[in-house]
Amino acid sequence: MKNIFYLVLLLFFTHFPILTKAQLFAPKKTFSRADSLKGRLTAIRSCYDVNFYHLDVKFDIQKRFITGSNLFQFTATQDFIKLQFDLFANLDIDKIMYHGRELTYVREANAVFVSFPQKINKDSKDEFTVFYSGYPKVAKKAPMESGVVFAKDSLGYPLVATACESQGASIWWPNKDHLSDEPDSMLISVRVPKELKEVSNGRLRKVTELKDGYKKFDWFVGNTINNYNVAVNIGNYAHYGDSYDGEKGRLTLDYWVLPYNLHRAKLDFGKNVKPLLKAYEHWFGPYPFYEDGYKLVETPYPAMEHQSAISYGGYMKNGPKNELVGVKGGVKWDFVIVHESSHEWFGNNITATDLADLWIHEAFGNYAESLFIEEMHGKKAALDYIQANRAGVSNDRPVVGPYDVNQMGSGDVYAKGAVLLNSLRTIINDDEKWRGILRGLNKKFYHQTVTYSQVVDYVSIQSGKDLVPVFDQYLHYKSLPVLEITNKSGQLACRWIAEAQGFNMPVRVKVPGGEYQFIYPLDRFSPINIDGASLEAIEVDTSNFYLGILKSI
Repeated sequence: MKNIFYLVLLLFFTHFPILTKAQLFAPKKTFSRADSLKGRLTAIRSCYDVNFYHLDVKFDIQKRFITGSNLFQFTATQDFIKLQFDLFANLDIDKIMYHGRELTYVREANAVFVSFPQKINKDSKDEFTVFYSGYPKVAKKAPMESGVVFAKDSLGYPLVATACESQGASIWWPNKDHLSDEPDSMLISVRVPKELKEVSNGRLRKVTELKDGYKKFDWFVGNTINNYNVAVNIGNYAHYGDSYDGEKGRLTLDYWVLPYNLHRAKLDFGKNVKPLLKAYEHWFGPYPFYEDGYKLVETPYPAMEHQSAISYGGYMKNGPKNELVGVKGGVKWDFVIVHESSHEWFGNNITATDLADLWIHEAFGNYAESLFIEEMHGKKAALDYIQANRAGVSNDRPVVGPYDVNQMGSGDVYAKGAVLLNSLRTIINDDEKWRGILRGLNKKFYHQTVTYSQVVDYVSIQSGKDLVPVFDQYLHYKSLPVLEITNKSGQLACRWIAEAQGFNMPVRVKVPGGEYQFIYPLDRFSPINIDGASLEAIEVDTSNFYLGILKSI
């Protein structure tokens, strides 16, 4: 029965799109200047800090054409006369306005270089507006493919949605398209045909009837938001609301689905959302966006972690056939809701500064699934789930990708990252301390972008253990560490074979009939002082530690 359970999960991890979207980031052999323009934080990008965007865009659904503008309000971090923002080359810039004057600009690849008529002084606040139009890239396999999805529901109504994590938000709107800079707040105004509704991030402030047969929906995001999370969803939506009494008070829950899925949504969302919020607040701290609320929005693609407006495609005709996955005992849970909601903490609250460190989003997101299972069904079920994840690990290339080129590493960012986090929990050997670390990450880096070192150093310092080499081995190198055990002159000894400098991971072992106890191997042989241990009679805890074992004479 256990093997069948693992097989079901393996098939799910192999075929479900939200996990295989990482395949799009397969590393290139060489990188172009266009990659650097997108991925590198140069002086003409770091010279300004975005404070606020007002994106105002009209969707001509029949023509698949968009027209709009984006207001950039910023603070200068240094003196400058030129800056870079980003917009894909297939979209036209109609004009760029600055205090009533039209600015000159030059385009290269998907970058736009704007020149100002006079120096912008450090610490000054200023603004400019980009007016643009064109045919955005159409995504046929979102979210694995970035762009705008133009579809229809089963009644023939348009169903339009954006998804742009892999290639970036500038694929459909002008912005400073680098993960390191998030606006402090944002107004999203979207004009759609009057018979439809539009749902974006944050809270709906106003709906305005326009004279041209359109309605304008104004959504305000009161928190920082990363660019790829900004979402447009257009459809013949029905809405129902609920609330959750959480750690920071009353959290509004809003669900926007197609009318014929309303009954199913009430059953499914009602069953899953509140228990997962309770579980995640327990482990990670308060939901990070009480001011903007929590939403699920039905989309014509499987899923995406759009902040406060999570994309949910579980009910679409061509959506995933196995969106409900069984845990041991046949209990059902909704993977899309559980996984994507975890990103509200890891990915949306805490955002990697560079796409190379997307493990900060996905390793913790994948691991969070096991914590939800643990809260619902116990620690053993959670461990079984993590072990099943290993079937999807390739160990083909490092989890961390190359920096400064908008590129992530291996698809192992999900499962291998989650396995690592479970090992760290085992090493720390104090569940309350581990929970404090997870909550502490979300508190210390609340609404911030973070680097690899910031996360790794925080976990090491708070645990009181040097975990830097452990992180490095599992994330910067593709191969697993190997624990070599040998008999040297009648004494059982062991050492680590690993690439990470100073690799020193403690690991648990036991003799038959005994209890697990920690040993502390280094990169040179040291004795294993456990009564009754021998090459034949020693068992390594491979349930909680993902490693290779070499026994030599």
